[in-house]
Order: sequence, then C-alpha cells, then structure tokens
Amino acid sequence: MNNLKVNPLIGPLTGEITIPSDKSISHRSIIIGALTNGKVKISNFSSCADCHSTLNIFKNLGLDVDFIDDKTLIINSKQGLIKPDCPLDCGNSGTSMRLIAGILSGQKFNSELIGDISLSKRPMKRIIEPLSLMGAKIESDENKAPLKIKGSKLTGISYESKIASAQVKSSILLAGLFASGETTVIEPYLSRNHSELMLEYFDSDIKAYNSDNKFYTKIRSSFLMPKDLFIPGDISSSAFFLVASSIVKGSDVIIKNVGLNPTRTGIIDVMKQMNADIEILDYRVVNNEPIGDIRVKYSPDLKGIEIKGEIIPRLIDEIPVIVVLALCADGKTVIKDASDLKNKESDRINSLCFELNKTGADIIPTDDGFIINSNGKKQLKGGAELNCYHDHRLIMSFYVASLVSKNANIINDFNWVNTSFPEFLELFGMLGA
Repeated sequence: MNNLKVNPLIGPLTGEITIPSDKSISHRSIIIGALTNGKVKISNFSSCADCHSTLNIFKNLGLDVDFIDDKTLIINSKQGLIKPDCPLDCGNSGTSMRLIAGILSGQKFNSELIGDISLSKRPMKRIIEPLSLMGAKIESDENKAPLKIKGSKLTGISYESKIASAQVKSSILLAGLFASGETTVIEPYLSRNHSELMLEYFDSDIKAYNSDNKFYTKIRSSFLMPKDLFIPGDISSSAFFLVASSIVKGSDVIIKNVGLNPTRTGIIDVMKQMNADIEILDYRVVNNEPIGDIRVKYSPDLKGIEIKGEIIPRLIDEIPVIVVLALCADGKTVIKDASDLKNKESDRINSLCFELNKTGADIIPTDDGFIINSNGKKQLKGGAELNCYHDHRLIMSFYVASLVSKNANIINDFNWVNTSFPEFLELFGMLGA
C-alpha cells in the first residue's frame, strides 16, 4: 500500500485492543540485554522495523538470538560483543544510532553506523559532542550519519545537557558502562527514563535524583546480571487511539497493557486538562515499569490549553496527534518549548502546519511549537492530499484527523507507517474504523 484514501468515520470506535510493544523499551531490551553475561528472555518484543534494526545490529556484533515465537526471543551475549564485518544499518531508527554509538565508542574494535535517507539527515552532534569529551573518536559527515567509530578508552565525565533528551542521556550512560570513573548526566527536565530503570533492573551501579531543579543520573562501569523481561504496550502508539476515541462521537475504547511510565504519560495529563474522558484501570509494576489499561470515551467538551515547559519531554513524540486533538477542542491551544520537533524524522512543526492547513485547519507555526485555533464545533473540511515526509507519526496523525473530516483525505506514502506500527490499520479496523 502506497497511498491511502481515508474516509470520514460514520460510526463510533468501540471495543478492546492490546497495543503493540513499546518501541523504546524493546530497543533497550536488546541494547542493554546484550551487555549482560548470559541469557535474557524477552517477551512481547516489538515487531516494528526500527526495533528489528537494533536486533540485526547486535546479531552483527555477535549476539546469539533464538526466536521462540514472533514476539518472544532469547538473547545470549556470553562471549561479549565482537567486531562486525560490515557497516551496521540503523534503518530509520535514531534511537538505534544514538544509543548504540555510546556502546561502540568504548569497544576495542572499530565500527560504522549507517542509516536510511531520512536518518542520514538527522543531527548527531548532540551525542558526538559528549561522547568525544569522554574520549570517543567519531568521524561523521558534518555531524550526520554515517558515523565511523574508532574503539577507544573512555573516561567518565559530568555532562550538563541543554535539552532533556532520553537519547542523549542514554548514549552517555551506556558509554559510561565502559568508562573509567563516574559518568554523570544533568538535565533541565526529566526525560524518559527507560534506560535508567532497565540498567537498575539488571543491577548496574546507577543512581538518579533531582537537586536544585535539575535532574542527575550517575553511572559507573558495572557487571549486568541477565534477567527476563516483559515489554509493555507502547503509549506513543496508544496516543492515536486515545485521541481518536476522544473525538469520534459515541466512542468507548479500552487499551490493554499500556506502559505508564511517568516520563511518558504527558499525553494522558494533557488530555485530562483538555476535559477528555479518560481513566486508568488495573495499574501494576513489571520489571520496574508501571503498566495498566486505559479506558477513553468520546469527549464532546474538549477545551484548548497551553502546553509548555517540563511536560514537553514527556509527550514530545505525541505532539503531532495532540495537535489533531486541539483542532477538535473549543478555544486556542498553544504549544511551546518544542523546538526539538524540527529534528525528528521531519521538521514536524512546519510539516504538520502545512499539511493539516490543507484540510481546513487553522494552525500557525512558531519557532518552538504551534498556535492552534478551533471553536470545537467546526469540522475539518478534508478533501486534501497529504504528504508524510517519510515520517510515520505524521501519517498516523493525518489518519486520525481524516476520521473526523467532512471529506476523505488521501495520505501519500502510507507504507512508512510500518517503520513503527505495522498493525496500525488492523487495530483501527478491530474498533470499527
């Protein structure tokens, strides 16, 4: 499927679904699990292309992988990582490239990380700079992929990041596992902390705390103990169903086994502030990660709000579909402090505005976000041909917007959804779309 025509949805979305596995945690289950000395069983591993890019990279680094079924595998890295005999292809995955660069910087062999056309345009200076301060030797194409990494002896540093970025933090912490002394990362806000929780779960020498309105994570070289892992559902993938169920009349949907890590639940906090009818059921903790079911119903009284500051790192990936939610709310919604959207798979600020305004939306781009004007009653006219810029989250956000438009939209290059969410259309179909 290349281009997809999406018709307005006549009936409600109803039923229960189990969302696909969390991509961030799936990446880390391979990356960190491969650093243990033994076997790790991973249950509910993501089927998306990005996570399999990470898996294939570690196969090339000597990881022994045995699939029990489509989503259950056992990895064994008892022999340690070995020198790859080819460039390591990250595909479209920035998580793969940035996190693995931290590990490879401290190895005794040389390696090269490459990516697809989209990933090769994304900035890597944010990890090259701190890793170089630790002693890493990385050659790049003007701070972009490919990254040629010469294995080096690393020394721990204290690095204060100007932005709250889980990828930057994780890259430095993973390098810190191979560095002498202590490595510290300081953030202005707390970014998602899956790496820290998993490193703690595997018994690393790591600690995290906040002081004077800054967030500190410290790590030392550690022996990681192999343990089994269960991957919860991905809240970033859930976001499209949460928003769609809030804006499609008559909807009532339950999403099962969703990861509810507080560094990721900004989407839920924002939806509640906007008067969405949403609740958490069966809350529990598995492998250091909180999990629960989410019930969301059609919410006719959504209101516009201001979204800024420390909540932004907790919902940065969900902002495209939050923009769609705001288009169905009453009043102005302003999103600030989100300039990092320009460094995603596309420039999401300008891409979202340009494409959604074709459908009759009123969105004004700013340097660090959006001004979204809506009276809550006016339906998007639709009837547009929308381009995705090789960006899977734009595709899925456009799909949700199309469900509540007056006329059908055509979404070009819809196949790019497979980089993160190949089950997307199937799950919407199960709910009645």
